[in-house]
Amino acid sequence: MKQKHRHHSMHEHNHDEPIEDKEIRSWKWRLLLSWILTIPITIIMLSERFFGFAIIEMPYSIIVILILAFPVIFIFGWPTIKGGIRGIFTFYFNMDSLIALGTVIAYLTGIFSFTGIVLDYSGVAAMIMAFFTTGKYVEAKARGRASQEIRKLLELGAKKARVIKNNEEIEIPIEEIEVGNVMIIKPGEKIPTDGIVVKGESSVDESMVTGESLPVEKLKGSNVIGATINQDGILYVKATKIGKDTFLAHIIELVEEAQGTKVPIQKLADKITSIFVPTILVIAFVSLVTWFFVTNNISRSLGVAISVLVIACPCALGLATPTALMVGSGMGAKRGILIRKGEAIQTMKEIKIIVFDKTGTITKGKPEVTDINAFISEKELLNIAASVEKLSEHPIAKAIVNKANLSSYKKVTNFKVLRGRGVEGKIGKDQIIIGNQTLMRERNIPLDSIKKSIEKYENEGKTTMIVVKNKTILGIIAVADSLKDDSIQAINILNKKRFRTVMITGDNEITARAIAKQVGIKEVIASVLPEDKAEKVKELQKRGMVAFVGDGINDAPALKQSNVGIAMGSGTDIAIEAGDIVLTKSSLIGVVQAIKLSKATFRKIKQNLFWAFAYNTVAIPVAIAGFLHPVIAEIAMALSSVTVVTNANLLRRARI
Repeated sequence: MKQKHRHHSMHEHNHDEPIEDKEIRSWKWRLLLSWILTIPITIIMLSERFFGFAIIEMPYSIIVILILAFPVIFIFGWPTIKGGIRGIFTFYFNMDSLIALGTVIAYLTGIFSFTGIVLDYSGVAAMIMAFFTTGKYVEAKARGRASQEIRKLLELGAKKARVIKNNEEIEIPIEEIEVGNVMIIKPGEKIPTDGIVVKGESSVDESMVTGESLPVEKLKGSNVIGATINQDGILYVKATKIGKDTFLAHIIELVEEAQGTKVPIQKLADKITSIFVPTILVIAFVSLVTWFFVTNNISRSLGVAISVLVIACPCALGLATPTALMVGSGMGAKRGILIRKGEAIQTMKEIKIIVFDKTGTITKGKPEVTDINAFISEKELLNIAASVEKLSEHPIAKAIVNKANLSSYKKVTNFKVLRGRGVEGKIGKDQIIIGNQTLMRERNIPLDSIKKSIEKYENEGKTTMIVVKNKTILGIIAVADSLKDDSIQAINILNKKRFRTVMITGDNEITARAIAKQVGIKEVIASVLPEDKAEKVKELQKRGMVAFVGDGINDAPALKQSNVGIAMGSGTDIAIEAGDIVLTKSSLIGVVQAIKLSKATFRKIKQNLFWAFAYNTVAIPVAIAGFLHPVIAEIAMALSSVTVVTNANLLRRARI
């Protein structure tokens, strides 16, 4: 029973609905309801001031506005009001503090206007809050859905397992597996949990965990990892780890940890605000005191102070960042760059070091024939090799078959897969064997004549297959995980722009160096275990901001640890969910475009913040001087919002 309980701890938190989805929905409702109530308020206010006729007579219009504005400010805008008021008492000033003060005081003027002391600004309060709520919704949407990656990881595991109990096969839920159970895994099935092979031979696709493109041969005594996929043989596996102890659970833990520790950069706006807000509060207070001192008229003095607060309340600021982000992320999406976290835009422009995973990121992640050294005609060599390899499921075999691209194959008899060494079969009376050096030694085939060629290929990180007919060597076929078409171009651009490019891989040093040399990367960190990738990123972060580009589950913790995680869209779902930016086209040119997009978007955000403040800064002295009518305050506010939205849309012209 204890075992079962341990497994459940992995599933403890309810991942059914991501927190962010809830947040987006909540802001959407607030936004809709706020505007439903604010539009009538606007009509009542404008009809009175601009068109000279009142839809509702004074003072009833004020009562209607107060009733309509109440829910907008104190129900839908409650998180803002609460945060803002708390900020004032704790001296942590942010946007919310101004919005809260401005709207609450403006709303109260509606009530006090009945005393004849002050003018009514209550309608303005609802407008401010409605604009601000719109900004919040746009922001929540731009932030996207995090925490889904954990859910995706949990889904990666197998749901059921076939085990042998009392000499018969039974199917049980994965939670009921106990250490020591023997599981049967057929071709194409997921391995339910970590274990050791007790019987059977197969190759297992571990790419989603190790990132290694070639399947790993498994024989009796080999270790296997839960959630990896069995390829072509039946395996009997004894469970060695279950529940929380498995490799998958360990990766989930790492991702959760990294998620908790990565603090988003506080928005530039907050920095400005922390100075801007207290300054405005002081100005408003000083204006109040000065006017009262000069005129001895409390209504006039209060009116001026409120004008200052209302005009200083930059609702355009609530829109400045999110609108630019929305346009930027829209432009990115068209080019196959999905920005999942708004902060990434800001961080991206400060990146100094870019770390690339090798398999599936710089390379295609599947083997291809790179060289053929034939002692007979190349066509004939491929014809023989592909005819035999066609009967094997192995990726190297598939690479040879793809290269030959034949319309018809020779008839092969007595075909046999020689696990981890190669294949053999007969074409007519000829005995054909295709395999590595180990197989050649077993069959006593001398390799002296081709030793040099093999060494050359293997130093370039390629796998060599020797084709033999009746003890005579016909040629060598070299296979490797080949580069993506534009990797060299992308790395070249990044090197020119003075980025430090680093390649990280679980592969051995020789293969890693060979690929790095081809692509133009100087620094290589090879033979890295999946769980150590995040550690290596941490070390590099001591020297500057790091972006990590990867595609496998094993990359998820590193994607999270880095300042900006860039995930390849062709990668596993989990890597996509762990990335701040996702490149759907899986081309490294996307990294270059993402950097350009980030710079252009951030420029727009800065311009927007400037415009959002510019209106206020110009209008504040006018308000202090007592010349600012509430109508002018509203117009200035609406104008600043329009400017910000228009300016954000100009981003579409940027060349990415």
